[in-house]
Amino acid sequence: MPDLRVRGGYPDFLDLPWDTSITEWPGELFVHLPKGISRHEVRFHERDGRLYAIKELPGRPASNDYSVLRRLVDLQVPAVTPVGIVLGRTDDPTEEASAALITAFEPYSFSFRSLVQGSGFGSRRTQMLDAFAGLLCELHLTGCFWGDCSLSNVLYRFDAEMVMAIMVDAETSSLWDELTDGQREHDLQIMEENVAGGMADIAFSQGGDLDDADLALGDDIRARYHALWEELTSVDRILPEERWRFNGRVERLNALGFEVDEVEVVADPDLSRLRMRPVVAGREFHSDRLAQLTGISALEFQARQILSDVNYFIATEMVGTREAAALRYRIEVFDPWVTRLSALDDVVDPIQAYCDLLVFRFQESTNQESSLSTEEAFVRWLDGGRPGYPLE
Repeated sequence: MPDLRVRGGYPDFLDLPWDTSITEWPGELFVHLPKGISRHEVRFHERDGRLYAIKELPGRPASNDYSVLRRLVDLQVPAVTPVGIVLGRTDDPTEEASAALITAFEPYSFSFRSLVQGSGFGSRRTQMLDAFAGLLCELHLTGCFWGDCSLSNVLYRFDAEMVMAIMVDAETSSLWDELTDGQREHDLQIMEENVAGGMADIAFSQGGDLDDADLALGDDIRARYHALWEELTSVDRILPEERWRFNGRVERLNALGFEVDEVEVVADPDLSRLRMRPVVAGREFHSDRLAQLTGISALEFQARQILSDVNYFIATEMVGTREAAALRYRIEVFDPWVTRLSALDDVVDPIQAYCDLLVFRFQESTNQESSLSTEEAFVRWLDGGRPGYPLE
């Protein structure tokens, strides 16, 4: 009898035939969805209106995958949510079908191949670079050595003008109190090799050859990683009367979406200068504030865009308290627009569509040098083919 463990708040999945490989399960148990490349068998299952991914793999990597993902989710690092694990499905724990990992399906997500343009990522390249570098920095800040960072081990989701990268595979990962520079460098080397291989596969799949592959993508991710890591972890040495300079550092981190949990301050032995370093928490600065103010749940850069609209509404429509005006924004503005956008054909993520509409309204207002209502912008947005964010 297989050993099934499921986290609280989820179905028990006891009625699934765990004693056989998922490749032999009846087709009616699965939902057919696009999926990326995986070294293991992966199927999608719907239960009580929610989607789950079931991955079949040997026992040891399954257990590691489950435990690391649980910890990362607790730390609010972008990773798929582990729901349960099934061990002992075969007598040999090293067999491919000896275990299964159940994770919650990530809504509105897609594989890297959905962003491919020609033999690379074209106009999406900058978004890919920032997404990868940001995810690696977040993992390393929490002491997570990934061990197998690649294009295929990540899901992607549009987050306003950015792309959000979500860790999928933690089979080879390990958690430490703090990573050494050597461990971080090793992870970056693995990333570069795997990303180069992924870009070569893209070029070949498009009928090109190695000369057409964007083999520099990994190098560019490394450069952005180092720049972001420096911003997140470096120590500022300032005069005691220049403490205001550190406020600018905190504001830059907030603009990138990072919370500053606390600031470490150490005086030089001669007291002539202060050494100040931010202790960075999760990348949810704007999403936390939006949720606190309105109850709206959105991704980090979506939240930054929506907060700008909330603040404008409060400034122009406030009657009573700021909190009451923010609640009116959700009831009178946000919820009706999201409902309306959800009814449109081909709108996958209505909150992302709302952010697209807001930035379109801003661009049109700027072009005509006068304010455009959301309703007027909506009509033009539809006529223009529902454009998204302008890409660099």
